[in-house]
Amino acid sequence: MTPLALSGDLTVITVGADLLGHALDAQAVPQIAVDWRPPLPGTSAALAQVLADPRRAAANEKAVGRLLAARPHLVGVRRARDVLDLPPGTFLHAGPPITWERASGPLRGALIGAMLYEGLAGTPEEAEGALERGSAHLSPCHRHRTVGPMAGVVSGSMWMFEVRDAEHGGTAYCSLNEGLGKVLRYGAYGPEVLDRLRWMGDVLGPVLRDALAANGPVDLRALMAQALQMGDELHNRNRAATSLLVRELAPAIVEAAPERAAEVLRFINGNDHFFLNAGMAACKVSADTARDVPGSTLVVAMARNGTDFGIQVSGLGDRWFIGPAGVPDGLYLGAYGPDDANPDIGDSTITETGGVGGFAMAASPAIVRFVGGEVADAVAATRSMYEITLAEHPAYQIPGLGFRGTPVGIDVTLVARTGLLPVVNTGIAGRIAGTGQVGAGLVSPPASAFTAALTALAEEAVAVRGS
Repeated sequence: MTPLALSGDLTVITVGADLLGHALDAQAVPQIAVDWRPPLPGTSAALAQVLADPRRAAANEKAVGRLLAARPHLVGVRRARDVLDLPPGTFLHAGPPITWERASGPLRGALIGAMLYEGLAGTPEEAEGALERGSAHLSPCHRHRTVGPMAGVVSGSMWMFEVRDAEHGGTAYCSLNEGLGKVLRYGAYGPEVLDRLRWMGDVLGPVLRDALAANGPVDLRALMAQALQMGDELHNRNRAATSLLVRELAPAIVEAAPERAAEVLRFINGNDHFFLNAGMAACKVSADTARDVPGSTLVVAMARNGTDFGIQVSGLGDRWFIGPAGVPDGLYLGAYGPDDANPDIGDSTITETGGVGGFAMAASPAIVRFVGGEVADAVAATRSMYEITLAEHPAYQIPGLGFRGTPVGIDVTLVARTGLLPVVNTGIAGRIAGTGQVGAGLVSPPASAFTAALTALAEEAVAVRGS
């Protein structure tokens, strides 16, 4: 190969051409390396239509501005039936809409467990038979201002975190966290799962309700900002956030229920993920402020039901854009392996939608011990997300990046233009109902969900210009 001969005052821009870059280095020629990728295949025409929409810039500025201004506060713990209008036999679930016939093992297991917990069936076989006959009504959590981790199943007797946005006035809900292992949200429904749910209903929920009533609202935005400084990323690592929440509520718990305080505090202290559900509701109420801005290309929800991965976009209302859920790549518990894993599941990707979780992994070097990879991978993941987001969060900052705000505000057009997909870290559920958690890792959303949303945005932009 003939060496490249260059002379004079010249700087060369190299785009994805490492061999050329090495040749320039050998000749001491200044170069600027540009990390460029082609747009997602088949998106050029739709991308041009959306980028030409005169509403887009102002709409995105409005939508992301509302998201950044949200001030989520934990204001209560209440029964689902009292705040979500859930009659017997109606169950919420994570992700886009789905039927029993298409439901994955973990979602089926969680629905069976919820039927047993609510007394709508006496045995797992009776519950499964009733669900197969269509006796239950299934509805996505997101449709009800709610998010649920993993299977995300919510029934009327369950207790919910209630989070209110002090800036805009919205409210969002999430169930209480059961802990790790064999739990309902991972599709387990054995006696130990139901016993724990009954204790949560009889003891944990009422005690937290009374404690919060006495304590007053908890500023979740401030707590989450502090937890990021302490090494959490607020999706798969919530150790600092849980500790901060316990520190805030412990005196009120002791005063509200001195005879039950020890068992309640012991339960929370033994569950480093207890804060996750409150944090999810905080991200949900924040993202919801950005909904329904005509012309906006901002993603306001990402969610998975164990079969499908779906997104919702500010300018496109409540429509879901769906692709197949992928199987996470990560670390497995015990003898479990990839063959035991269910495709990605849960509403907890609302954390990434809100600028934390996978988008904040650079703040949490320890997370790689849970999801796999190296510390450099966590930093690289966060840095890459700045390329597909509209803003940096003013409150959620990363010490290791010079206190730069986390990337927030996923833009469908930036995903299409760069080919980069959102980084998601997640727990892994066993594919067979009743198994529980089998691991944790990283997963990529399907590009098809974003290309479908881009196509719909293009059609809507053309229709508006033609009207």
